Amino acid sequence: MSHHHHHPQKPPEHGPPNNAAEPNVETVSSPEWTKLRDELAAAKDRALRTQAELENFRKRSARQFEDSLRYASQPLLNDLLPVMDNIERAIEAAEKNHADADALLNGFKMVQQQLEDVLKQHHCLRIEALHQPFDPNVHHAVMQQPSDEHPANTVLMVTQSGYQLHDRVVRPSQVIVSTVPKEENHADV
Repeated sequence: MSHHHHHPQKPPEHGPPNNAAEPNVETVSSPEWTKLRDELAAAKDRALRTQAELENFRKRSARQFEDSLRYASQPLLNDLLPVMDNIERAIEAAEKNHADADALLNGFKMVQQQLEDVLKQHHCLRIEALHQPFDPNVHHAVMQQPSDEHPANTVLMVTQSGYQLHDRVVRPSQVIVSTVPKEENHADV
């Protein structure tokens, strides 16, 4: 072993001067390099974990969103079921007692009122149309009819009620709209 210390380290002056400028690749396997490599591995690991967590969060959110969509109508259904019960009771009573038309009519009116109340609770309101100026946003004209007693473009008759949910039209009211009576159009003849 003793023969090793016969070779003292070469002083740097003897090497070519440009050697100092080029870092030797060997020197990079220093403690700093190991530290950097470990930090990079840890960062990669963190990134992967974060990505996985995000993915799980995204899936969970999507599931919750689908659930809330799927069951969104439940409160409405809860309120509609008693209306259904009343219709069934009315039918049963009518079959049993051969109820007269008046009793049936009253039963129907009661159920209609109940149904309208349920719709109101859920912010679904009937669109007022009769004798209103025609509004293409909420009314759908199925016919035009000349009229003396109403200005042109007035709703004369509602053939099917429309409804809106908050400010969105669920379906427009189907209406018959007034036009100017024919006589007044003879001016150009």
